[in-house]
Amino acid sequence: MKDFIIGVISDTHGLLREEAVLALKGADLIIHAGDIGNMKIIKELEKEAPVVYVRGNCDKEEWAQQVHLNEVVEIGDKLIYVLHDVDTLDLDPAASGFHVVVYGHSHKPSISYKEEVLFLNPGSAGPRRFKLPTSIALIDINNAVMKPRIIEIL
Repeated sequence: MKDFIIGVISDTHGLLREEAVLALKGADLIIHAGDIGNMKIIKELEKEAPVVYVRGNCDKEEWAQQVHLNEVVEIGDKLIYVLHDVDTLDLDPAASGFHVVVYGHSHKPSISYKEEVLFLNPGSAGPRRFKLPTSIALIDINNAVMKPRIIEIL
């Protein structure tokens, strides 16, 4: 598989920082893991790359009712499961053939592995909460090898 970059963003809550957009430049696909805030965020991200997105617990307005709670993304031979709150995960990702679970909700950036499945939370790119950083994540896929990284944007 040729080089492919996935930009991952979450918890914008209606605020799309210029630094987040700059950090996502060059991505072949952007995943938004919920708590979007409004569809203007998605429209702006779509100027950079195709966007896959899910509804978060704060996305309660009428526009959000059409947004799915989870999505599946296939990149080459990699399967990615996207949801907002990992605590609502109702399947076994490894047994289901997923290589990655992308989630948000906690505002805490995190990269971990369980049963060889990458669990990635990009943190929050929207309004700063508590003393947590604002961040996004990138997943570089090169020759089917995935290299995730968190990028603090402020």
